[in-house]
Amino acid sequence: MHVDEGQAVTEGQRRRVAPLRRLLDQIGVQNVSLLIALALLVALVGSQDANFFLAANLRSIGTAITITGLLAVVQTIVIICGALDISVGSIAGLGSVICAMAFEATSDNPVLGVGAALGVGLLCGLANGAIIVVGRVNPVIATLATLAAFKGVAQLVSDGRARGYTGADDVFVFLARGSVFGVTTLIWVLAVVALGVHVMLKTTDIGRNIYAIGGNDTAARLAGININKYLMAVYALTGVVAAVAGILITARTGSGQPVSGSEGLELEAITAAALGGCAFKGGKGTIAGTLLAVLLLGVLSNGMTLLGVNPFWQNLAKGGLLVAAVVIQQSRSGERRIGLPT
Repeated sequence: MHVDEGQAVTEGQRRRVAPLRRLLDQIGVQNVSLLIALALLVALVGSQDANFFLAANLRSIGTAITITGLLAVVQTIVIICGALDISVGSIAGLGSVICAMAFEATSDNPVLGVGAALGVGLLCGLANGAIIVVGRVNPVIATLATLAAFKGVAQLVSDGRARGYTGADDVFVFLARGSVFGVTTLIWVLAVVALGVHVMLKTTDIGRNIYAIGGNDTAARLAGININKYLMAVYALTGVVAAVAGILITARTGSGQPVSGSEGLELEAITAAALGGCAFKGGKGTIAGTLLAVLLLGVLSNGMTLLGVNPFWQNLAKGGLLVAAVVIQQSRSGERRIGLPT
């Protein structure tokens, strides 16, 4: 049978392109964009300051992104559900204070300090879930209110100042500066939490139901999924992981930080989730994409510090990235945009 030369060339090109397309599908277009942006940023900062590539600086970046990474991972679950949690930074601050104060009040018992923080985080998460589910309050409004409320509680119990001292305790020192197989403990904590959430989302019925709720809550309800129960569980998990972030803040600073250690963390977590491909309408997002975005933000912050850029520009850059991520999402979704028609 005669095969046209043009057809043979096309078939050969198709065979070569197919593996590349499968690879891109596995990685995700959004993640490829983040990898390119990260590579360009690393090249730019590295060309301006060779200290960027020093092992100590790379470890510093890894340590710095841990707390934001934890909050961004659980923020990803919330956004996939079609909701939002603006209170994660305040829960982390409250958890930090409670951890240090409980540690001090129990004759320097780190287990009780950590347990108290986790318990408070769970209660905060359940409170958020109850306001949203039982009170039928919009998640943005509900968690905006608890952002202020939890911050107020942290300031009240601590008199608005750092409390306790954990800098001499072996457990907290190990959390802050220890390492396992040459990798700092902080990064291991982030890796374990991120891997656990990734496995849950991708391989379990719970994860598939979370995507279903965010994708189409009406269809999910008709399929027999108890949406209220899932929302309560997701916010409870978010509170617990935010408390873990607070415990790490206490370990790093050596004391409970009601506000200073957690200020602005909610914006960073939401920005990372949005940059990582989470759709604010729900039903879309990956842990891998979020972690890449967290790393991108960490490199950006570190690079600006190395280059002597005014710290205030860092907040401007993060806000600009959030706006850009949302605009790109809106353009890709094809939905009607808010505002005057053009």
